[in-house]
Amino acid sequence: MALVSLLGVSARKFNTTVLSDIDWNVEPGQHWAIIGPNGSGKTILLDVIAGKWPVVKGKISYNLQTQLRQAIELVSNDYSFNRIVSAGAEYYQQRFHAYESERAPSVRAILTDQLKPVGTVNENSVQLAPATVSDEELNNVASLLSITHLLDHPFVTLSNGETRRMLLAKSLLKKPEILILDNAFSGLDVHSREVLRNALTELAQSGVTIIMATTATEIPPCITHVLELKEGQITAQRDIRDYKTASATHIHNPKPDPEKLAHFGLPQHIDFNYAIDMRDIHVRYHDQLILDHVNWKIAKGEKWALSGPNGSGKSTLLSIITADNPQRFANDYDLFDQKRGGAGASIWDIKQKIGHVSPELHLYFPKETSVFKTIASGFFDATGVFFKKLTEQQIERVHEVAALLHVDHLIEKKFSELSKGQQRMVLLARALVKNPPLLILDEPCQGLDADAIEYFKAVVDAICDTPERTLIYVSHYPNEIPSCVTKTLRLEKGKVLE
Repeated sequence: MALVSLLGVSARKFNTTVLSDIDWNVEPGQHWAIIGPNGSGKTILLDVIAGKWPVVKGKISYNLQTQLRQAIELVSNDYSFNRIVSAGAEYYQQRFHAYESERAPSVRAILTDQLKPVGTVNENSVQLAPATVSDEELNNVASLLSITHLLDHPFVTLSNGETRRMLLAKSLLKKPEILILDNAFSGLDVHSREVLRNALTELAQSGVTIIMATTATEIPPCITHVLELKEGQITAQRDIRDYKTASATHIHNPKPDPEKLAHFGLPQHIDFNYAIDMRDIHVRYHDQLILDHVNWKIAKGEKWALSGPNGSGKSTLLSIITADNPQRFANDYDLFDQKRGGAGASIWDIKQKIGHVSPELHLYFPKETSVFKTIASGFFDATGVFFKKLTEQQIERVHEVAALLHVDHLIEKKFSELSKGQQRMVLLARALVKNPPLLILDEPCQGLDADAIEYFKAVVDAICDTPERTLIYVSHYPNEIPSCVTKTLRLEKGKVLE
């Protein structure tokens, strides 16, 4: 019998049908990758299999050794997996605040399930329950995912990639029969991706069934079959060997419409010679040195890649520039030829010249905001809520940028109604809407399908084809970096590598 069988399954998200007439069996010994463009229904399909999303039509049956909730584990891509951890992760600047790490639980406490309330739990303390996981089990999983060195770190100080490995470790400790992963490779550096591929191979060999939504370029060796989705329907089910043969001919090179690009125009606020001049930047949290005397000077019009492994300090360095890190006051740097804290230069004056997107911003962005307001909030550097009336020009601009990034048909929807990839495109539109002279794009292509990545790169290349636009671009994938980038700053353990 099939481990999981879907017969004529349909599902809705809000008022939209996202899955239609899905017929699919997962047989013993099979491991599946689910691929498809943004908005095709991959995440909802995973939720349906895990019993976390209702179906409006059809039937799902299981042949499992234990109850559904124990047998199937869906790896979360946010902090919703634990009530106390979720309550402790409230705003996207949080990981940059030293005092937050003092009250946040450690990775060890989370993985050993010690956060169940015992006695009094208040804003400053969490009384730990007895561990439900043995030291041997913890050490085995931590070693498998290369997070042993992180076990005693406060979880809010982890990088985006480190957090993803922690979430996977939490799921593995439950010993599921079926492990479901949603874009598990997103945000991981080269080493971490290799660690994950090896871990999935080991799990598959041990008898755990793997089902994962991923991209066509990140299908791990353990996968035996591929399910292709488009607009909520299955377009193909293939053995991995047949899929590789078929996909070899799939080559797209989407380009932005020149007419839409023509409306974009030259950036505003370009009266400076150097966007950034950072001198001996250092950031320390207690005894942990995150940035160690970093020097970085970026002239107007330069296009930089910022690289380095997970936890190397990239996001912390950017948080100094974007004024999201309180330790900026202890450092010496100029932004747009103005000394930090200089006369007449407020945080908002600086932010007005920066278009920014990051995994943290995506994670904490208010989900009930409309797409229109999400994009328009970029004018005011707000997170979806603003109190100023938009001008006719600004309203027109929102629609122009939405059309440029192919999200104009979503403009009336709530942010929460979109797929993760669609949400990321909307946040990219938000970063572009005020036409800033400096773009800081921190892993902008997370969650985007291959065609969307190529299209976005083409957009970045086009709008950066001017000496008036400066760019800082972060990605762990060399193929995601636009061709306009000509300079690289590489960090490792908080230091600049020459």
